[in-house]
Amino acid sequence: MNVIRLGDVARCRSGDKGNHANLGVIALDPCDYDKLRKFLTADVVADAAKHLGVSKVERFELPNIFSLNFLLYDALGGGASRSLRTDTQGKLIGTEALEWRIPWDPLEAISP
Repeated sequence: MNVIRLGDVARCRSGDKGNHANLGVIALDPCDYDKLRKFLTADVVADAAKHLGVSKVERFELPNIFSLNFLLYDALGGGASRSLRTDTQGKLIGTEALEWRIPWDPLEAISP
C-alpha cells in the first residue's frame, strides 16, 4: 500500500463555527470517494489535528457531491474574537490537511 498526500486526491476547505472548525474534503475523482471514506475516519482526523487541542471530531458523509465534512470541536482556542492564535478562523486547517499523508492503493476496489 502506498502513502500519498491527501491533496493528490482531494481538495479541502475549512473555516470557523465559533470555537469549532469545519473541514470539507472533496474527492477530485468521484471514483476515489469510497477510498476517502475508508481511510479518512474521524479518528484519523482527530489524531492529525490533536495539536489544535481538538476535543472531538464528527464526520458527515455527502456522497452526492463525493465529499466528507468534519467538525473539529474546540479547535480554535476560543474562536475568532477570543483566540490569540494566528489562524483564529480555521482557514488554514484545510491547507494543512492537503499535506496529510494517507494510505492509498490505486488498484484497490472498494465494494459498497
